[in-house]
Amino acid sequence: MPSVGVITFELRMDDAHSLKDKRHYVKSLKDRLRAKFNVAVAEIDHQDLWQRGLVACVTVSPDQAFAEQVLQSVEREAASLLGPMLVGVTLEWLA
Repeated sequence: MPSVGVITFELRMDDAHSLKDKRHYVKSLKDRLRAKFNVAVAEIDHQDLWQRGLVACVTVSPDQAFAEQVLQSVEREAASLLGPMLVGVTLEWLA
């Protein structure tokens, strides 16, 4: 049975002064995580707020241990890229 893991990052960008500033941070994060870890990444909420963001990453694997390892690496990378802008992380297993 395949495992589907979803990790969600809550962002708070106090130095963003417009949606354009926010898009810069979110796009940079999405592009980096997609390229480095081959995960699906999307901004899933707060699209109209310029200082908040909610980004989700999904991985599917036949082995839950491997999927968990991938998502832990994704979390470490996001934390190093975002620093204090990362205010919350949630991990869910769908299957």
